[in-house]
Amino acid sequence: MAVLKEESDYLNTPAECFWYDAAVLPLPVKPHWHYYAELLCIKQGAIEVYVGQEHHILREGELIIIPPEAVHSIYEHAPADTKTRPLYAVIKFDINRLQLTPHYAPKFRSIFAAAFHNGMPLFFDQESVARMGAFSSMKYCIWEMEHKYYGYDLQIQTTLHQILLGMLRVWMELGFHISADLYVEDTRFDISTVTAYIDEHISQKISVVDIATACGMSYSYFAKKFLSVYGKSCKEYIEELRLYKVEEFLTFTDFDMNYIAQETGFTDCSHMIKSFKKGREITPKQFRILHKH
Repeated sequence: MAVLKEESDYLNTPAECFWYDAAVLPLPVKPHWHYYAELLCIKQGAIEVYVGQEHHILREGELIIIPPEAVHSIYEHAPADTKTRPLYAVIKFDINRLQLTPHYAPKFRSIFAAAFHNGMPLFFDQESVARMGAFSSMKYCIWEMEHKYYGYDLQIQTTLHQILLGMLRVWMELGFHISADLYVEDTRFDISTVTAYIDEHISQKISVVDIATACGMSYSYFAKKFLSVYGKSCKEYIEELRLYKVEEFLTFTDFDMNYIAQETGFTDCSHMIKSFKKGREITPKQFRILHKH
């Protein structure tokens, strides 16, 4: 299982949005897994997707969602009457870090974990995709990812919610029910959902001990497990996430350094400047001048 894991930068890229063109990129995509959920929607051609024990052929306008940690592979499906190479939209995203949830509903991570567990279909036909507007939404996410204008991350997250809500409504038509038990799941964290907990508390003086406790693990076991999953220690992860948040403030706002330090969990402004210069080899002020949109 370990050798099939696809390494990804879950910290700096909670979502990846791109076109996969089989005329340029190789197929098949060999069996692998990752902590991202993944959406594939076909623009042209056809592909065969294996997800666990399931096998699906996707043609133009059809979509599949691949659950986190599911082993999957992708092959070109080439009917005899066409030589059109597959071209499809891809969005990989950390479902644990989707934050927009109405007050009456559990978090999306809890809802979708239950849907996957209860065997809701991963495949959506052309009619369902058209009704959800999923393909045009995925195209928009890719455009936002390519251009990275002000608020692009929020636009992608908002659009992802629209796509997932459309899927959820299809599942509810098939009998899926959001039970009260799922609210309890919102308060539970494990090694694969811990990014959500860290995101929610990053502006506070959060410690690795606090995070291990939230996951119901001893400090030593949690530290070892975190390192094996994310490729860095939890302390390093927190420090890097804080620097990433600082970059966002510097790029997209005019807030002063004291405010940014406070909002990103640093003890004070001087600590933030020192950490940023060490991590980025440039001062925050210099970074702002270079990257200000």
